Amino acid sequence: MSALKRMLGPVAVITISNPPVNALSPAVQESLLKVLKEINLDPTVKAIVLGGENGKFSAGADIRTFQTREVRSAASLEDVNSALEKSTKPIVAAIEGVALGGGLELALGCHYRLAHVKAQVALPEVLLGLLPGAGGTQRLPRLIGIPAALEIITTGQYVSAPAALKLGLLDSVVEDNVVQAAVDLAHNVIGQPLEPRRLCMRPLPCPPNVEKLFDEAKVKLKKQFRGAKSHQVCVDAVRAAVELPFAEGILKERELFLTLFSSDQAKARQYAFFAERSVARWTAPSGANWKSASPRPIRTAAVIGLGTMGRGIAVSLARAGIQVIALEQDKKQLEMGSKAVMSIMERETQKKQQLGHALNAPHFGFVKFTLDFNELGNADLVIEAVYENMALKKEIFQRLSKMCKPETFLCTNTSGLNIDEIASVTDRPHLVIGTHFFSPANIMRLLEVVRGYHSSPTTISTVMNLSKVLGKIAVVVGNCPLFVGNRLMGPYVEQAVFLLEDGYTPNEVDQVLEEFGFAMGPFRMSDLAGLDVGWRSRMERGLTGPKLSPGVPACQREGKRYSPLPDILCEKGRLGQKTGQGWYQYERAGGRTAVADPWLQSFLEDYRKAHKIRQNVVRHDEILEWCLYPLINEGFKVLEDGIASGPEDIDVIYTHGYGWPKHMGGPMFYASMVGLPRVLTTLETYYESNRDVPSLKPSALLKKLVTQGSPPLKEWRSQLGHHQSSKL
Repeated sequence: MSALKRMLGPVAVITISNPPVNALSPAVQESLLKVLKEINLDPTVKAIVLGGENGKFSAGADIRTFQTREVRSAASLEDVNSALEKSTKPIVAAIEGVALGGGLELALGCHYRLAHVKAQVALPEVLLGLLPGAGGTQRLPRLIGIPAALEIITTGQYVSAPAALKLGLLDSVVEDNVVQAAVDLAHNVIGQPLEPRRLCMRPLPCPPNVEKLFDEAKVKLKKQFRGAKSHQVCVDAVRAAVELPFAEGILKERELFLTLFSSDQAKARQYAFFAERSVARWTAPSGANWKSASPRPIRTAAVIGLGTMGRGIAVSLARAGIQVIALEQDKKQLEMGSKAVMSIMERETQKKQQLGHALNAPHFGFVKFTLDFNELGNADLVIEAVYENMALKKEIFQRLSKMCKPETFLCTNTSGLNIDEIASVTDRPHLVIGTHFFSPANIMRLLEVVRGYHSSPTTISTVMNLSKVLGKIAVVVGNCPLFVGNRLMGPYVEQAVFLLEDGYTPNEVDQVLEEFGFAMGPFRMSDLAGLDVGWRSRMERGLTGPKLSPGVPACQREGKRYSPLPDILCEKGRLGQKTGQGWYQYERAGGRTAVADPWLQSFLEDYRKAHKIRQNVVRHDEILEWCLYPLINEGFKVLEDGIASGPEDIDVIYTHGYGWPKHMGGPMFYASMVGLPRVLTTLETYYESNRDVPSLKPSALLKKLVTQGSPPLKEWRSQLGHHQSSKL
């Protein structure tokens, strides 16, 4: 971990060396300061080039050290940047690969910036609950202007080298040897004045409506990142660049950084960052690991069904360069599906090109559309994506078993049906696995990989490797009704509907959950997905409730409270946005703007009166508890059952597939943050007065953890038993 120096004539080349991504550790920063001091005292050196080893400039700070090192060391990077900026010899940053976070801030300290055409730059600290803490919020606005800097700093978005050149962030983009090009540039600028190139001395161009710009940015970010602090504080840091001299702005940036650094939201964001990586290392309690098996390459994949989900899966496969065979049942459905797939691919390509990513635009594999089942015979992998009907899926898998080559992997995109039952009709249950994509599949990154009892390590390994090729975040889960994500969603939605019976409106419940950070509350979400999705699933499993009789205070089904409200709305044709009416009303069928529906309010009032349901008004913070704590409780039960191998699995599924705000870490992290004793006590209180709601009964694992003093979340795995749903 050091900064290496070599000479190319009068130009000194400094190379950051800290594999694999040249993270700016304290040791690297100290080495940079030392080398810079030596070079500036060397009269034979006339210019400097700063680059990174192995084709990467720097991915910034190593956040693994955030919880172990003293926070003050994060400030030393600004010492390096200041030394770069004040150098009496011109310094050119030679950017290859990535310049992220502190890496980009390092480049901003240089006098010139040159990058390879395929390089990317970003300030992603905001996505870790922080802000750029080494001058990024003060230098970048001085270089590219406040509007563009705000966009980059407050969203953490990656910017391609061509786009960065257009913004003025880079001085040049090259297609060949970056270091040599930087050395050539350094030769050309020897002796030129450096004051105009020092961003600390550059005046900040302010638009006349700058205060309005900041206010509008805060409003936009509040809506886009509900409840998140770091995005708002980033605006305050950029505002400091306008209101304060550079040196004072640096101090203000540091103050704001430290405020965020010690916050629960930053801890949650950083936990989410590592949780996303930990799920890729899934290991069964027996010690079996899918990585112990070698994945097989997937060159040709088939998709059965070109509805919304199948289209997205086909696009995802084609985008990864995989040859796709897309099958539909009739000519009309095939034509609709093929047009939709080609349209999505064309839009994606155009969007990339418009954003300046022309060289990184997706190169789609060939997609063949067919009605002939026999075309699937030579596919390496097949993904069935028809609607949720067990009989239909089993019929398809029987046919696949007969016509596909013996080594073909058979995948089902089911959101909750029994993988083992589907596998039972095949001649290769060890090659059958669940691939639960999330809609739209070409956008949503989450993939629940559902291991059946017979799913082999090679099958799991192949699908996990495929998920990486597709750019997905895959989580291995066990086989049970609804798997992990939808299983936890059941108690959440159930409690939300019970709150309607108790006197609340959909808008009141949604508002509380959206203030917490969800992009949509349960009722807006249900309207978007379509109420009939859950209705069909309940009918498939025989769970649609009996009609209420007058005088019955709550619907009972096998001794359990059951609300028929969603079923009643479906029976009335109120299926959500698609019909223009659901829990809300819309301006038209397919509309997006939800408006409170007077009819629904009147209907709920009549419903309560007819069935003598006494209104039970609770505080808004209690609405949060009623909805979230049963969801969390189900998460503990999932861990008990061995369906998820650890709390991180559940949290990644929820932050990437169900809109749980990342600044709250995920349901299991949130439980640890508010305190397991509080969660347990609240559930016990609620269950005591609602014995007919099993989801409120505290799980044995939750009780066990509280009894053991509520150990940190990272120690929960040691309390888990063996998986009960797999032989692995």
